[in-house]
Amino acid sequence: MDSHSILVVEDNPDDQILTVRALKDASPTSPVVVLEDGQEAIDYLLAEGSGQASRHLDSLGVVLLDVKLPKVSGLEVLRHIRSSPLTACLPVIMVTSSDEPADLVEAYRLGANSFITKPINFREFAEQMTVLARYWLFVNKVPKPGSIRSL
Repeated sequence: MDSHSILVVEDNPDDQILTVRALKDASPTSPVVVLEDGQEAIDYLLAEGSGQASRHLDSLGVVLLDVKLPKVSGLEVLRHIRSSPLTACLPVIMVTSSDEPADLVEAYRLGANSFITKPINFREFAEQMTVLARYWLFVNKVPKPGSIRSL
């Protein structure tokens, strides 16, 4: 199986470190890309303004997207992802520290594949990331980027 990369969009440096550590333990051969704000994520995924697919999409397996981000919120990033035929099928897991029911509902309304609340305990968090990485990278199958356009 080819290694798919994992995109982590997270603004908290401590959460970035913990997430990357847990993901690398779960899937050592999968590159982890970390971005710190919503606009960076949109630019990375959609090569914003060019109308072309980002060169990163072919190897991307899953996006872990924080709900609360600077510049552009995670929910708005999700809206951009789902509105483009290039990224419409990309698995997106919304990750948050809060238990806001409105965020949960809105994330699923916008097309999130999963919604998780980060546990405070690192061991629990690492176990959660292991399960996520194994499922989304090795069990789940997704169409190639842009294939929704050809249907």
